[in-house]
Amino acid sequence: MLTDLVLKNRSYRGYNKNRKVTKEELMELVDIARLCPSSANIQPLCYYLAWEPDEVARIQEQTRWAGAITHMKLPHPGMEPPAFIVILQDTKINDSMTRFQKDVGIVAQTMLLAAAEKGLGGCMIGSCRRSEILSILKLNPENYSVGLVLALGKPKEEVRLVPVGDDGSTTYYRDENQVHYVPKRSLEDVLV
Repeated sequence: MLTDLVLKNRSYRGYNKNRKVTKEELMELVDIARLCPSSANIQPLCYYLAWEPDEVARIQEQTRWAGAITHMKLPHPGMEPPAFIVILQDTKINDSMTRFQKDVGIVAQTMLLAAAEKGLGGCMIGSCRRSEILSILKLNPENYSVGLVLALGKPKEEVRLVPVGDDGSTTYYRDENQVHYVPKRSLEDVLV
């Protein structure tokens, strides 16, 4: 059921390094993403798959994780993702970066839901050094722009949804046991 997949699909920031993600698995996720709606059906998005450890490590170095958790570096050493999908916009097809931001979100969420269905998890990473990533991927910045980086792997952390507290804060946090808590507003609070 979709609700179950949505509940499994959290922003994971720790992965089991023993569970590799294959090129074939990444291709399956992109194959689903390419079927998603696109603004005016222009379809300017394309995808770079990274599963080889050296390349994954180089991409990892260009990402910044969990901006609200400033007292620790995530992912913890040894819990880095074993794979990435870099969502790119082919600017030769269309160079309007704002027009397709929603398309990036739609395909990212679709791939993460499909990953959850496979027992994998991921994290959408918008905080990254885009020009350095393009350089690592040997892509011309005149032809491509990085929309998002998706980390993927078998989650090795517990994420719990909790109600927003009396202070109204939606900031996620970790406890001393490294359980990750994500406050969510109630249905009553989001209805207008």
